[in-house]
Amino acid sequence: MATKKTTILNLPEEEYVHPGNRACAGCGLSIVYKTGLKALGRDSILVVPPSCLTVLQGLYPIAATQLPCLNVTFASTAAAATGVLAAMRAQKRPDVQVAAWAGDGGTSDIGLQALSGACERGEDFIFICYDNEAYMNTGVQRSGTTPQHVLTTTTPFTGKHQRKKDVPAIIAAHGIDYVATASAAYPLDFYDKVVKAKSIPGPKYIHVHTPCPAGWGFSPRYTVKIGRMAVETGLFDLYEREKGQFRLTGASEKMLDKKRKPVADYFATQNRFKGMDAEKIRVLQAEVDEKWAAYEKVAQGIC
Repeated sequence: MATKKTTILNLPEEEYVHPGNRACAGCGLSIVYKTGLKALGRDSILVVPPSCLTVLQGLYPIAATQLPCLNVTFASTAAAATGVLAAMRAQKRPDVQVAAWAGDGGTSDIGLQALSGACERGEDFIFICYDNEAYMNTGVQRSGTTPQHVLTTTTPFTGKHQRKKDVPAIIAAHGIDYVATASAAYPLDFYDKVVKAKSIPGPKYIHVHTPCPAGWGFSPRYTVKIGRMAVETGLFDLYEREKGQFRLTGASEKMLDKKRKPVADYFATQNRFKGMDAEKIRVLQAEVDEKWAAYEKVAQGIC
């Protein structure tokens, strides 16, 4: 379904996040949260587990957000969102948008069971995962979405051995009508995807790549630059899967006929990749090239 692209000129001016909050300098989540709430609008209720977002929002009775938020346990985000939906139905308020908003730990690991159950039941809410690729709020421990070879406080000195868990693919396997990826470095693309998700009944899932200066080991001023590099190297792809139909979007779609940056350039910007050697980089570059060769074939109608 084609939608009009949002630009900085027609982005809503109303803010739902106060200018002061407890996020780290350069926090990618600050960009994602500010933009996402503009897309959700005032008639929304947020459901948030323990995460960097609970830190950003502040301690009771002070809050950085203007929207009502239910703070829940790590494992229960999607289940609690289901309960909020039931309450809204009981009050005959179908116009209220329920949005679950969790980090990668509360989505890919601890919260995956509840999310899977909600998708299987067809619950009508949006689940947004901001993926900063580790448990940043509690000390940079590895999560299921931590990339292979990354150093965290709970990985071997050689880095994480396992590959990054592909959560959007797992959720898409439930057969829901809308799964998308986005990036904090491309906030208008994220905005449009949240707006589209609001118009689609049933469960919707958006996975947002969210750079973290403190956890990834880079200067806070480079948050957007590094987020863009993840897309420009082809390591992270922007796409939509709507009613089973896959398509690249935004910057990723434009890269189909362009030369991508080497993945080594991205790895060199962050301390968390300092354990990688030339052979590991070569293997990962080959994997990215293979993935994009498949995208090129689909775009050309070859398969």
